[in-house]
Amino acid sequence: MFRRWFAGIPRPVWILGLVSLFADLSSELVYPIIPIFLTVTLGAPATAVGVTEGVAEATANLTRLVSGRWSDRAHMRKPFVIAGYALATLGKVILCVAPAWGFAVAGRAVDRFGKGIRTAPRDALLADFTTPTDRGRLFGFHRSFDSMGAVGGPLIGLAFIALAGGHLRWAIALAIVPGVISVLILRWLPERRPPDTSETSANGLRTLPLRFWLFLAVVVLFMAGNSSDAFLILRAKDVGLSTTLAVLAYVVYNVVYTLGAFPAGVLSDHVPRPLLVLGGYLVFVLVYLGFAKMESGWPVWPLMALYGLYIAATDGVIRAFVADLAPEALRSSALGVFQGATGLMVLAASITAGVLWDRVSPAAPFYLGASCAAAAAVLMAVLLVSIERPPKGRRASL
Repeated sequence: MFRRWFAGIPRPVWILGLVSLFADLSSELVYPIIPIFLTVTLGAPATAVGVTEGVAEATANLTRLVSGRWSDRAHMRKPFVIAGYALATLGKVILCVAPAWGFAVAGRAVDRFGKGIRTAPRDALLADFTTPTDRGRLFGFHRSFDSMGAVGGPLIGLAFIALAGGHLRWAIALAIVPGVISVLILRWLPERRPPDTSETSANGLRTLPLRFWLFLAVVVLFMAGNSSDAFLILRAKDVGLSTTLAVLAYVVYNVVYTLGAFPAGVLSDHVPRPLLVLGGYLVFVLVYLGFAKMESGWPVWPLMALYGLYIAATDGVIRAFVADLAPEALRSSALGVFQGATGLMVLAASITAGVLWDRVSPAAPFYLGASCAAAAAVLMAVLLVSIERPPKGRRASL
């Protein structure tokens, strides 16, 4: 069975998987170090951590909104992918040599600008090498490679925190290496240009089907309560886990995600993709209710594992479904709008979660997240019910 899952995977999909593996290893190695680097090495106030990450995420999500459309208008994908990964690496170079925290903000902004530039064209290029019958499998394959880097990066980061002491610049310098490798691998990635059609130039996003916008609305509702994963780590520390154990619990989540994304993608080629998203949302409800109610550290471990199941069932599957809904000439545009809108909602949800944490209770953000996920699950079920039964032998689609 497993051999059949890997059969026929196109060479460009392997290349994009390896690129994402090294790029995510680079990013996740730096991510847990940034708060310590800013406050200890650069002597910045704690507020600087929030400012830096807020600017970084806003940059990435605003860029996503336009990069996909830009790619479709230019009728090319690969240059955007190369530029995005190269800028992400440049951002880490700026961060490494930053003499003050203002330069660190600039480095993170350049890094995330690169992520925003590349994501939608990369996913569109990935979709170009798939068919509707294997799209979920190949997107799941890619997400598994991506999350492998999210497993290794924090572990290497923790090792450097333990071994390098205050010399965190060396750890950031190390993160530049896999970033450079990710760019070099792109040399072997072929281009697949989207068709130049009057539909793209004349009508643009207005030609996307109503089903796309309805699906986007449901996911945006879900994201209204899906705050940054940093709050999961903060909650783990709040109930008694050390910083090291909290980060290791985050690694558990990424391990489950890595193992589950590929099988979930395969399954989504045989059942309606929104059905898996619905299941993931229900798991999310259980996880967030668990984080809201827990009073000791031991539930963090099984809850983080369940959280990995949620993201495995939704991340690659949602990308594949958006690619299903969009015509090839508008695929990058659709992915960019979808990712930008949902990403901005996560940013808003994170700000709301911070206010609720400080002014209500640490459990409040998780009750909000569970409520939004439950409402989105109901609406996703309504969308599923509205799916017409397909002809025999064809997979249902929204």
